[in-house]
Amino acid sequence: MATAQALSALAFAPGADPAIEQGDLSLALAGAELIDLLGLGAVRLAGARILPVAPARTEDSMLVEAASEVVQDDSHETVESWLWRRGNGLAARYRAAPGAGGSAAPAHSSRNPFRRARPVSVDPRVLGEATQRLETGDPMLAGLAASAGVRAAPPDEALTGLGADETVVLAEVHQAVTRLAGERQRRSIEQDAFDNVWRGY
Repeated sequence: MATAQALSALAFAPGADPAIEQGDLSLALAGAELIDLLGLGAVRLAGARILPVAPARTEDSMLVEAASEVVQDDSHETVESWLWRRGNGLAARYRAAPGAGGSAAPAHSSRNPFRRARPVSVDPRVLGEATQRLETGDPMLAGLAASAGVRAAPPDEALTGLGADETVVLAEVHQAVTRLAGERQRRSIEQDAFDNVWRGY
């Protein structure tokens, strides 16, 4: 199972924390997709730059789409740039993607095209495999799940099994999430100050 699919299943599972920041999850999913593309041999890293290698041989439609978005020219996009560009709104797309582990909106009823579609729950098999990967100590999935706020951070020794490229991707995801949290805090402070002005403080 793809790492991105496993992460989305954990994030959208019944009982998952509804307060998970969708921006954090989107960045982590973009990182997970990059890990999957590395595993498929579709890309490789040169330092922190992504080099296209070959078409992604997979039936996972989200990964096929991700592979199609890899920058092909000689500029060779950085991992950081990939996370922000590919991650834009990615959590919502995984939630809606059939088979990606999240909820999907089935076709509307022909009798009432304006009726709200019922969400489809996470596939128990996908969720079970994702949970098993965590329980058996998959360091990459554990690290990404922690960055997204889906699971508690694993102990440092649990991440020692990561390869060099995995370490680069996970570090970039963590930095991007930290940066996003700082931006949210800045905006919250500015909004509070604005509200106080209108209250006469």
